[in-house]
Amino acid sequence: MLDRLIQQSILQVLQPRFDPTFSEHSYGFRPGRNAHQAVRAAQGHVQEGKRIVVDADLEQFFDRVNHDVLMGRVAQRLADRRLLSLIRRYLNAGMMQQGVVRERDEGTPQGSPLSPLLANVLLDEVDRALEARGLAFVRYADDLNIYVRSWRAGRDAMETLRRLYGRLRLRLNEQKSAVARVWSRTFLGYSFWAAPGRTVKPRIGSEALNAMKHRVRTITARTRGRSMTAVISELRRYLTGWKAYFQLAESPQILGECDEWIRHRLRALQLKQWKRGPVIYRELRRLGAPEWLARATAAGRRRRWFTAAVGLNSAMPARYYDQLGVPRMGPGPLTF
Repeated sequence: MLDRLIQQSILQVLQPRFDPTFSEHSYGFRPGRNAHQAVRAAQGHVQEGKRIVVDADLEQFFDRVNHDVLMGRVAQRLADRRLLSLIRRYLNAGMMQQGVVRERDEGTPQGSPLSPLLANVLLDEVDRALEARGLAFVRYADDLNIYVRSWRAGRDAMETLRRLYGRLRLRLNEQKSAVARVWSRTFLGYSFWAAPGRTVKPRIGSEALNAMKHRVRTITARTRGRSMTAVISELRRYLTGWKAYFQLAESPQILGECDEWIRHRLRALQLKQWKRGPVIYRELRRLGAPEWLARATAAGRRRRWFTAAVGLNSAMPARYYDQLGVPRMGPGPLTF
């Protein structure tokens, strides 16, 4: 396989040539463009009244890219035979399977700096065809959503996509692709909801929310045997990045509930680490808890989840975790 430095050099040559020719509706892996812009563009289409979405999911896209088809599209944009030869070598490079190097005639190496650019070259043909039909759409890498006003238009658009992708020897994942109401689907982890006044706003999709909770459960598991400092440090790194990505979400109540749930888990973990009743009593008194609460909590130490919910929010309130560096998901100070 081509050395990564050579791949990077090819990318530096090709990106300035290819990128200005791509569709304005394409946002993935392009300089000056990002997922947030794609979500805002999708939000704009829904706000215009296009409430039916054609959610297209390609089947194993990066593993199924046909090399001959891709090279044909690249050759239409690039006359340099030496570069074309290098790209072909990059695509045809064998991959290791059970200790044996096997050649391949489809797929692009994942994790390579060149693969996203070549994907945009291939899929730009679909973008241009959709533009010619006057369809409102947003694409981020191989994630494509088309927004229309009626079910019939949605079904027609889906059939159009099947034909366009077929020309590129790509297939839709029929189980994951759908024509549906926009409220029931997600795009790049976000979904949309209609606020009062018919204002369309983004929110965090249920799958992304569940994935976050699963990760937090893993980090704050009471069986991992780590210090509270280590737990909060890992939690801070993860939640800071997660919150930065979902900063467009306008669902303060859900995020506030996530804050409460995270602090609840941390309180239960703290009880587990204190273990013994006398230690729990002493530490709660040190935190300013009244004597009756410290005694009751110490006595009920084996019911950690219940105890953490009932009494400890006064001894370890939101500001306590603010001081420890636990980032809040919701806007503004929350106390409870």
